[in-house]
Amino acid sequence: MAAKVFESIGKFGLALAVAGGVVNSALYNVDAGHRAVIFDRFRGVQDIVVGEGTHFLIPWVQKPIIFDCRSRPRNVPVITGSKDLQNVNITLRILFRPVASQLPRIFTSIGEDYDERVLPSITTEILKSVVARFDAGELITQRELVSRQVSDDLTERAATFGLILDDVSLTHLTFGKEFTEAVEAKQVAQQEAERARFVVEKAEQQKKAAIISAEGDSKAAELIANSLATAGDGLIELRKLEAAEDIAYQLSRSRNITYLPAGQSVLLQLPQI
Repeated sequence: MAAKVFESIGKFGLALAVAGGVVNSALYNVDAGHRAVIFDRFRGVQDIVVGEGTHFLIPWVQKPIIFDCRSRPRNVPVITGSKDLQNVNITLRILFRPVASQLPRIFTSIGEDYDERVLPSITTEILKSVVARFDAGELITQRELVSRQVSDDLTERAATFGLILDDVSLTHLTFGKEFTEAVEAKQVAQQEAERARFVVEKAEQQKKAAIISAEGDSKAAELIANSLATAGDGLIELRKLEAAEDIAYQLSRSRNITYLPAGQSVLLQLPQI
């Protein structure tokens, strides 16, 4: 009797395990921010895109392929040439995600690794096309325009593959060694030219000051000559008096000056011999 009970329990447990395995294989989960595409062994890839949550499928007949539909970053480095034939190293940062409704077409025509197959090629194509329209100097001074042009063209190109680009930005922009050396040499030459221009302007100012000073001296001499011709020696005597007055004033303010009366000997009150 007990043996039959244990046998019944064993069969029930086995049936329950088999049923649990079948149910578990018929369930699959789609996490937040993801979508699923169903591959049917008899009908191929289904056009229906499955949203988030737990869903049923036919075990061993259907298979879910999960896609991440959240924005993901990717850096794409590219070496290309400018309009004036300068080598340019550019790194483009892209935030991309697939169009959920086009996931069956993406999986059928490109595959699960669509980003590896599509983004590097179209990014290189667009960057080379846009950069070739600008010379090296314009790539620096008009960087915002270049970035906007790259973003517009790349967004339009990616849309043909079922991709959405949320952001496109130039994160790195450098030039070849020859161009860098040429820019440095140009800056040095400009600094030397500015220094030479300053020296020339300074010499011109000194020349003008010397001319003005000479003209002033000439005018003063002319005025003095006219005064002498008009007043005779009276002007000279006036200048002598003014000079004597100035000398007397300066001597009176000095402590090292002693005044001695004329014609008298005051040295220790010694009599004259």
